[in-house]
Amino acid sequence: MTNLPPDPTDPTGTPAWAALSAHLEELADQGVDLRSWFAAEPGRAADLTFQAADLRVDLSKNLVLPQTLAHLTDLAEQIGLAGRIEAMFAGQHINVTEDRAVLHTALRRPPGAARLIVDGQDVGAAVAAELDKFCDFAERVRSGALTGSTGRAFDTVVNIGIGGSDLGPAMAYQALTEYHGPIRARFVSNVDPSDVASTLAELDPETTLFIVASKTFGTLETLTNARLARSWLLELLGARGAITSADDAADAVARHFVAVSTAKDRVAQFGIDPANAFGFWDWVGGRYSVDSAIGTVLAVALGPTVFRDFLSGFAALDAHFRTTPFGRNVPVLMGLINIWYVDFWDAHAHAVLPYSQYLARFPAYLQQLTMESNGKSVRWDGSPVTTSTGEVFWGEPGTNGQHAFYQLLHQGTELVPADFIAFANPQAPLADGGQDVHELLLANFIAQTSALAFGKTAAEVRAEGTAEALVPARVFTGNRPSTSIMAPALTPATLGQLIALYEHITFVQGAVWGIDSFDQWGVELGKVLAGQVTPALAGDESALTRLDASAQAMIKYYLATRRRPSGRSAR
Repeated sequence: MTNLPPDPTDPTGTPAWAALSAHLEELADQGVDLRSWFAAEPGRAADLTFQAADLRVDLSKNLVLPQTLAHLTDLAEQIGLAGRIEAMFAGQHINVTEDRAVLHTALRRPPGAARLIVDGQDVGAAVAAELDKFCDFAERVRSGALTGSTGRAFDTVVNIGIGGSDLGPAMAYQALTEYHGPIRARFVSNVDPSDVASTLAELDPETTLFIVASKTFGTLETLTNARLARSWLLELLGARGAITSADDAADAVARHFVAVSTAKDRVAQFGIDPANAFGFWDWVGGRYSVDSAIGTVLAVALGPTVFRDFLSGFAALDAHFRTTPFGRNVPVLMGLINIWYVDFWDAHAHAVLPYSQYLARFPAYLQQLTMESNGKSVRWDGSPVTTSTGEVFWGEPGTNGQHAFYQLLHQGTELVPADFIAFANPQAPLADGGQDVHELLLANFIAQTSALAFGKTAAEVRAEGTAEALVPARVFTGNRPSTSIMAPALTPATLGQLIALYEHITFVQGAVWGIDSFDQWGVELGKVLAGQVTPALAGDESALTRLDASAQAMIKYYLATRRRPSGRSAR
């Protein structure tokens, strides 16, 4: 192994950790009261509001005092966060279990950045060349220079992937709805056949382009769906008389399918022209890959200019993270505050609440980013963790969530820190009887964080004339923490900034916990076992007997219950 980081520092053994523990006890004795803190600190909101590129981030409604943040930044120093940040940007092999660099930040380095040589490769030049390649392809599709096998221009691009090869592009495409053009995008990920069937049902094979996104070109779900799409294409083109020979079929696949993969031999075996395979590198994890060639679907559907603007947003937040002192560094502070809640307040869930319908898939995207990265129980040296790690990320757009789960946030027994995200300028500036509807949305955005922070006392409830028997039910304890993030508008650049913000928050937490945030061995075992279960589902009795009793019972029920088309058996 080369360029490996030093063994992680046990955070619980640092002076800062001891100081934080003592500080928590002091707060318990004094009482945590955001109302009194705001009253005693007139400048609290200003002092705890920071700018990161275009993002205005208000941390003032978190359960922190100036000494809390001082102890947390001391913790960052004592575990060597600055060195680990530099190690990542420099291409050291901080992904220890796979002996790899972690260089998703290299995918969005601005033009003119200094050369970056890692493991003998000019990473900047390689990234720029691949970016130019798939952006040029996208432009030729958009211009009509590249067409389907019958000569018609493409009007739909279907991205077939799963995990990071789907969540990022699908989320970004929805988020950037205002930038949609004549070529629409669709996404297929689930191996549930209803996913691909329902998607293809509305499409015309003559005008549909498929992007098969799989680094190894061996992902079971992706390749299964790709084969189903290929069969659909050939069957319908054949029915229209557009395919009359094997050569026609091969030409149709070559014209209608491209790949995002480095396994060019497998790509060719599928029937895709290897020249239309766009690659990325083993130092790009799937959940960090939306700004790589995995974003080809975005370049096609939204245009290369939009995609490059998207990259510029990542780069702006990268620069903030790498160069800003910890006391004003937004992803560092947010990551450390999350450590404060997880390990000192015993809070293990985190809500992300975008007040933008276009960001409806953003919480789901963050689930993979954060939980696949930091859902670990061993540190990067193989020793057990000494703290709780990871959080359950979840959320829905406001105001929908207000009518669903906000009850728990306000009055439940669980402490759930929440991030509220909004934009000053709306995507759809509409009015209802003279009322700016975006202002109605933002009123809820602001009011919810205030209600969580300050609550409502029994005295205030009584003053409203509430019957005494109902007073306890209408009291809000407050002191429920939240962070407010606002940007001028939801643009490609601000979306890139938001994604990079959470990438770096995740990095900070992993660094403190001493875990490898860039492997994902936990997703592998289920895949292996699924390969053993599949023959049993097809009726292989010898395979069935090798499974556990619960699995056997479920499969027997399935075999007895499954209705199959006439002429097909379970075997």
